[in-house]
Amino acid sequence: MRPRPDGAVRVAGGQGFYGDDPSGVTDLLTEQPDYVCLEALAELTLAILAKDRQRDEALGYTRDLPLYLMHLLPAVLAGGTKVITNAGGINPLGALKLLQASAEQFGLSGLKVAVVLGDDILGQPELLPQDFPPPADLQFANAYLGVAGIVEGLQQGADVVITGRVADAALFLAPLVHEHGWALDTPDGPPMSQADWDRLAAGTVVGHLLECSGQSTGGNNAGEWWTTPDPWRYAFPLADVTADGTAHVFTPEVAGGRCDFDTVRQQLLYEVGDPTSYLTPDVVVDMTSVRLTDLGEDRVRVDEVVGRAATGSYKVVGASRNGYAADASFAFGWPDAPAKARSAARIARKRIAEAGIDLLDWHVELFGVDALHGPAAPADPDPAEVVLRLAWKTADADAAMRAARQIIPMALSAPMPGLTPANRARPKPSSLLRIHTGLVDAAAVESGRRVVLETL
Repeated sequence: MRPRPDGAVRVAGGQGFYGDDPSGVTDLLTEQPDYVCLEALAELTLAILAKDRQRDEALGYTRDLPLYLMHLLPAVLAGGTKVITNAGGINPLGALKLLQASAEQFGLSGLKVAVVLGDDILGQPELLPQDFPPPADLQFANAYLGVAGIVEGLQQGADVVITGRVADAALFLAPLVHEHGWALDTPDGPPMSQADWDRLAAGTVVGHLLECSGQSTGGNNAGEWWTTPDPWRYAFPLADVTADGTAHVFTPEVAGGRCDFDTVRQQLLYEVGDPTSYLTPDVVVDMTSVRLTDLGEDRVRVDEVVGRAATGSYKVVGASRNGYAADASFAFGWPDAPAKARSAARIARKRIAEAGIDLLDWHVELFGVDALHGPAAPADPDPAEVVLRLAWKTADADAAMRAARQIIPMALSAPMPGLTPANRARPKPSSLLRIHTGLVDAAAVESGRRVVLETL
């Protein structure tokens, strides 16, 4: 186990998305973190969870939560580690029921669980942005909360905190606020000092660096990726954070991956928009102020972070129905593979039109030619093989399926040789959701926030 600075709080990033590797937390536990934070939600994830809830109203949370709890709950009940997760998705109380069932399955008791509610504003149409669809047309509408609800749950003694939609970094900032007693900007609180804002900004940067699991410790490395040690056992990141906001980001000693200036720098700039104004519910961070110091041995110091007052608005994300889509892929070999693929795409589109099927959208891409870089990269004039992907959008599922039936027979009934289906099964239509984003008054959302505490 790596030594920690005196008075530091040790936080760990145990999940970067819904579907991440739960076994990564076992390496984190060897470093005895105070908190393991599981970040499971993206805007796409909320749409996936909305589809789950369409099939079963009891769903709407990330269903891999028990896989993480299997590894984490023994450490939690031993008293050394707490868990914070946004696995509640669009149904945090449903996630609580899942946790109750998991505790019973594992024969565990005495677990204190806090559930943060209030991000769901679908039932408050007066809060929705004016350019959003009517509430009846929305599948969900959730605001990105800050740390206040999580901090409240920790203050009430929760071992596990479950949230819905919160800002990703809030999962990590909250335990630092709780443990170090950092000030928050509240209506009835004293004025915030510059040092207060800087500490919140520092904790937010820590959260930003840890929220994507292995991405800050060698994953998606734009540098010398082939030199990453033991990539089959990727390290998830941890950080020791002292009361002044100074952080040391590092990897578990037992794991692979790497943590150095380059890997941390790449994650620092990930999804920040304007680097001088990284907007979060609790603070605006100037990412250009951050100083990174590579200390060697997979350890990077993070300090000098500058923050300023938050905007007073929360981001809100919603989704409405947006038709259906399906896709199919075919492989073509040399010679003239791109020409064969493009010809197949033209024939498929003509067959669909001749069948009287209305398409709302039609997409053609050739893997091995232009699927990733488009016209930016020069194409190989005669590649050994390409994969043609066709995708189409329709108003209803039946039309999407009828279009598929016009494409599949081309395996035998099209003039170009070598058309080989690259899918194991026939195309299956899936429903689409259109994502809507906007801003909502933070104070109005906070007035509806509450925390439910249960002892299992």
